[in-house]
Amino acid sequence: MSDRPSEWDKYLLGSVLFISLLIGGGTASALYTDSLIQVAAIISAAAVLSQTSGQSIPRSVLWLLVFAVALVILQIVPLPAAIFNGLRPELLLADSWAAGETRFRFVSVGVGRTIECLLYLLASTAFFLSVMRLRTEQIPALLPFFFVGVICNGLAGAIQYSLSDDVAIEGLLPFTIYAGLFANPNHLSALLFVSIPFVLYYGLFRGHLLSGSLGLITLLVLLLAAGSRAGALIGLAITVLSVVFLSARSRVSGFSILAIFVGLSAYTIGAWTKIDADAIDPAFGRGEFARTTVEGIQDNLATGVGFGNFQKAYQIYEKEEMIFKKYVNHAHNDYLEIAFEGGVPAITLMVLYFGVLFVALSRIRRDPLQKAAFLSVSFLLIHSLVDYPLRTEALAMTFAYMNAIIFHKGFAERLSRKEVIEIDHNGDKLLVPIGTSS
Repeated sequence: MSDRPSEWDKYLLGSVLFISLLIGGGTASALYTDSLIQVAAIISAAAVLSQTSGQSIPRSVLWLLVFAVALVILQIVPLPAAIFNGLRPELLLADSWAAGETRFRFVSVGVGRTIECLLYLLASTAFFLSVMRLRTEQIPALLPFFFVGVICNGLAGAIQYSLSDDVAIEGLLPFTIYAGLFANPNHLSALLFVSIPFVLYYGLFRGHLLSGSLGLITLLVLLLAAGSRAGALIGLAITVLSVVFLSARSRVSGFSILAIFVGLSAYTIGAWTKIDADAIDPAFGRGEFARTTVEGIQDNLATGVGFGNFQKAYQIYEKEEMIFKKYVNHAHNDYLEIAFEGGVPAITLMVLYFGVLFVALSRIRRDPLQKAAFLSVSFLLIHSLVDYPLRTEALAMTFAYMNAIIFHKGFAERLSRKEVIEIDHNGDKLLVPIGTSS
């Protein structure tokens, strides 16, 4: 019998990641494709987590997830109505629920939407925890599944952009496809630019410089074609930082690095043409969305209005002159939207996550894959300042996978095992790290 460890868990989780990139590009609620991904993620995670594993999960990360799930559950638990007195406007008091002589209210003003968000969070959390339980060598083995998903989106986008400036595909998925396999071109851009650090990782550290360079050029061209101003600029920034951040420990020649920067200079010219100062935020737009959302946050700071209820609650604060046929479905700033929906508890959890992520940076500076994941997570979080990319299952699962790379303890343990003691000609013992650039 062979002692080789099984790989079924890697293929199972990789398939979930690929499927999410294939059909998880919608942003509307109650999509059956999102439900399929959530069911697949939870079942796969249950199978993986039921197996014994030598990998442990950092307590800080685990407790953060526990509190996040608990917060969403608390919003759909009936609470005494008296608690809400003075905490929110009368118009946003959810329907009361009577039990005998006691009256109860929910934190959420739309329990059904909050339950959808709970399932969304549970699926992402389950996938994250299951990836954290994989062996260290299995973590980078999930990247091919991710790359295939990106390639499928890139091919779909390339076909669309080659045919017309505005090609909508209807009937294939329960949402209208506008870019790649996404309903929103900005979210396709987000997927493309978070792929850049991993493409450079493969080119610089896995010996695939030619294919990595071709992949990088293709991603940058698609970013320009997608037409997202934020995506074009973030694509430029993440490429520059990836080259600087990752090349320090690579064995690529200085000439290759110079060639990349020359290419980036040409890309900068193309990206700049995408920016029209008059179109960034005219009389109203994202700035008006933010101002109105902040007003809602101030009135509901203690509890929030319930996750998934932004659209319903936003309408109460919307100015009359800003009401048009097209309604505002998101704040286009995920942090403001989360604060509006979750109040002070949600703001606290966001701050704690940023703290845990910052602490992790000091531990991952020696592993190129973890550094690539950190860059991708950081720029996806930056993009969330002007959009809502994590509201799609495709990017939520990608985000969960990249965080699992960052917080996985196996990389540090593998590096410590590679440290060997060498004795120089004077008999002094030196700790020399090896294998850090391979």
